[in-house]
Amino acid sequence: MSLSMYDVSVPVFLRMLGNLAAILRKGVESAESRGIDPEVFASARLAPDMFPLTRQVQIACDAAKGAGARLAGIEAPSHPDVETTFPELQARIDATIAFLNTLTPEQMAGADSKPVVLKMQGVEMTFTGQVFLLNLAMPNFYFHISTAYDILRHNGVALGKRDLLGAA
Repeated sequence: MSLSMYDVSVPVFLRMLGNLAAILRKGVESAESRGIDPEVFASARLAPDMFPLTRQVQIACDAAKGAGARLAGIEAPSHPDVETTFPELQARIDATIAFLNTLTPEQMAGADSKPVVLKMQGVEMTFTGQVFLLNLAMPNFYFHISTAYDILRHNGVALGKRDLLGAA
């Protein structure tokens, strides 16, 4: 049995976004139990030149919805990057999940060989759908989810590998 582009993208995005939502809930619980304003974590970053937690979540959501939309040949919904609180970040994740749940395997049929054109930093780049998904979209998505996890873990939130990967 072969895997479709849908099979290797949408279910993975949905699972990992669910894991990210659970990680953020643990972040809030940890902050509150230690008498820390949760928004301290929302603005935390691993290094001065890295994006804060809020931006990591925004980019992870954008990566998932953008990849899904491009592979389905439709326009991704626009979400302004205005989230500053954990409830707002959860709403962003929920909106992304809702969008991904509208995508169907039929929309992505044949997307592995269709061109995906991206404009990045003023340069236009063309990929096949498969190369785009496996070499750019998925690594970018995982990077930002992992960095969000790392920011919270660095700030003392009791997280483990199972929180990031989810239960089997």
